[in-house]
Amino acid sequence: MATLSGKVAWLTGAGSGIGQAGALALAQAGARVVVSGRRAEALEETRRLVTDAGGEVEKLVLDVADKRQVAHAAKALLERHGRCDVLVNSAGLNVPKRYLKDLAPEDWDKVIGINLNGALYCTTAVLPAMRAQKGGLVINVASWLGRWVGYLGGAAYGASKHALATMTHHLNLEEGINGIRGCVIYPGEVATPILKTRPVPPSQQDLDRMLKAEDLGRTIRFVAEMPPHVCLNEIVITPTWNRLLVGGGELRLGPETP
Repeated sequence: MATLSGKVAWLTGAGSGIGQAGALALAQAGARVVVSGRRAEALEETRRLVTDAGGEVEKLVLDVADKRQVAHAAKALLERHGRCDVLVNSAGLNVPKRYLKDLAPEDWDKVIGINLNGALYCTTAVLPAMRAQKGGLVINVASWLGRWVGYLGGAAYGASKHALATMTHHLNLEEGINGIRGCVIYPGEVATPILKTRPVPPSQQDLDRMLKAEDLGRTIRFVAEMPPHVCLNEIVITPTWNRLLVGGGELRLGPETP
């Protein structure tokens, strides 16, 4: 069913993983999707997937950490479509050297720049249009580690995702009166390319038991299809076999004891 027919959805980090799955799911619901990412070839893969499924899609090569690029992209999107109904901030990364003992300031800036600042730049770029149309939805993809502090992600990643959650709640505090809603999604482990940046990547057996990107795609669609008077403030979604609770394999829940 084309429940989002006539709507325009902008998704960042849409060249792979959760962003790509979200783009496909929203297109299948009838939205015209605009997909952003830093890699043109990855966005082309997303474009093919959406087109093959019968959806409408456009590409915007973009580094969300660059506020000027974001402003230019948002201007182009709004000039072309006249509206933005759904923004999905899915762009995110982590670095291998993530613990304070070897975290470089440059890597801190890199993680915060994309995970947090990028989401802010995109959100503030479309807020005026959402206010004018008296409605809009911003979905921020955080992490289990943005809901509960955990050793695994490191300081920069954890800080960025906790701050992203706070930003979402402030969106609801300030903009709900304008018909604008925010939802922060806290996924547990998802089998996406970001896991390759862990100091010790998970085994294939563990990957097979994790959430899949398409699970998050369905979650994003579920949030977007809620009627305008409904605000899903936050969603926690995890694998049934949740290593972040039980541990397992290479997973370290705390630092090694000296």
